[in-house]
Amino acid sequence: MSKVVRCPECGNDSEYSTKNEHRPFCSRRCQLLDLGAWASEDRKIAGQEIFDIEEDETLH
Repeated sequence: MSKVVRCPECGNDSEYSTKNEHRPFCSRRCQLLDLGAWASEDRKIAGQEIFDIEEDETLH
């Protein structure tokens, strides 16, 4: 019996099992939309930046 979860991108039901290669997403499209949002920095993990290369004077 497989578990059904909500797709984090579109909210539709998604089968969470080895049959679904895109889990927890419902499709490749949703998986790529999520990846694109992270790559363009539309999504970030909250918190302070640990290192800012532009402000590190030891590199200039």
